[in-house]
Amino acid sequence: MDIRCPVICAHAQLEPPLTLSQKKQGTPMSKTSAPPPAGSPSDGGPGAPGLSHGLKQRHLSMIALGGVIGAGLFVGSGAGISQAGPSIIIAYTLSGLLVMLVMRMLGEMSAANPASGTFSVHAERAIGPWAGFATGWIFWFLLCVVVGLEGIGAAKIMTGWLPGTPEWMWVAVFVAVFTTANLAAVKNFGEFEFWFAALKIVAIVTFLGIGLLAITGALPDTDAPGLSNLTGAGGFLPNGTEGLIFGLLASVFAYGGLETVTIAAAESEHPVQGVARAVRTAMWRIAIFYIGSMAVVVTLVPWNDPRVVEKGPYVATLDHLGVPAAGQIMNAVIFIALLSAMNANIYAASRMSRSLVARGQGPAFLGRTRNGVPWTAVLVSSGFGFLCVLLSYWRPDDVFMWLLNMIGAIILVVWFFVAVSQLILRRRTEREAPEKLVVKMWLFPGLTYAALAAMVTVFVLMAREPDTRTQLYYSGALTLTLCLVGWVRQRAAARRPALAEATDA
Repeated sequence: MDIRCPVICAHAQLEPPLTLSQKKQGTPMSKTSAPPPAGSPSDGGPGAPGLSHGLKQRHLSMIALGGVIGAGLFVGSGAGISQAGPSIIIAYTLSGLLVMLVMRMLGEMSAANPASGTFSVHAERAIGPWAGFATGWIFWFLLCVVVGLEGIGAAKIMTGWLPGTPEWMWVAVFVAVFTTANLAAVKNFGEFEFWFAALKIVAIVTFLGIGLLAITGALPDTDAPGLSNLTGAGGFLPNGTEGLIFGLLASVFAYGGLETVTIAAAESEHPVQGVARAVRTAMWRIAIFYIGSMAVVVTLVPWNDPRVVEKGPYVATLDHLGVPAAGQIMNAVIFIALLSAMNANIYAASRMSRSLVARGQGPAFLGRTRNGVPWTAVLVSSGFGFLCVLLSYWRPDDVFMWLLNMIGAIILVVWFFVAVSQLILRRRTEREAPEKLVVKMWLFPGLTYAALAAMVTVFVLMAREPDTRTQLYYSGALTLTLCLVGWVRQRAAARRPALAEATDA
């Protein structure tokens, strides 16, 4: 079995050869260095010096809607269907429930304390500076590597449309365009994402509409399939529980990208209301876009149709229905999804690194802002992403594969820290500032513990499979290394005041 992070899956589909101040560095860190007040200047949130508030509510709403629609859904979901069969609906439902809980927890903390450092700030406040350091930098690393992967995927589509043009040139063009857009003003990022998200939503809604017409027999020249594809060819669970587990692992990582809205909220006009609205609509977005799509695909197309993996489930479905030029239509949609993700990840990486610097957890030069934009963080983040692209050509079999394996389980690590942080901060907020609990986690603390147990289960399931086991070990090694570095920095920072007092004495 080959279970990989959806971005890697999508990349593999598109590229066959790869089957698989406070601004000063060293500012003392204490357990409360990420301040509790919402909007405190040092948390990178509202009121933070340097960042603008150019995102409007319409931007935030579309970022929340479009953020869940990525290339992993359009392409990478085919691998899960090929193993889980129709039970992929159950897999996406279970993983979707976990993501809803994570988003609710993150929304609770972000509405109470909006910050561009989002879960990194929350982890620092709840657990300690070492946790904020580790979660912030592993997420930055994930985003930068994914920028490169998305650039490669988009470039492959372009070279298919324009044969003979070099892939690296297109990646350079995409990186340059989105770097320039992110350097100009935050509202440029918002406008790009607004229209990208609008196009993705139109595409997915159109697909669902065509699918429902076909399922009901209302589509011309198409017979209603009934339950034949759901119960035939081995039944609803053709490969047993092992197939379902495969589908679960393939689906759980498809939801990455939902976190961006909590980062963007800190630069919006009304951050608290924006986060609250985004979190409250997460349930129906996941149900419609993910679970609804999988239900349409496996109802209309036999799960063992080779086109599901070769072309992707959406192209396979449209081909099956006789939609002309289905492949090119979906290529255009995937292209838009990849560009949207590149834009969002450059933005999120720059804000995360800037927030880390504002808390004394990174090199000071990354905190420089101009016209409300952390320009050095934008340049470094996009530059690292392009370096990953070059490594895919220079060192494809060793360094680049290490990068791919290291990002495999990072999003799950981040979610784990989110849950632990919420468990601690909820009780603290109830004692100190209950009025800030605009969004509340359901059935606290029971569902928080349930989410943590579900994540541990996914980690165990990853350890059972050879491919995901490798990713788990690499991601775990990176996480432990950053945790250790953060702990050493925290201890060193704690010793500085004592040394200063001893010197003065």
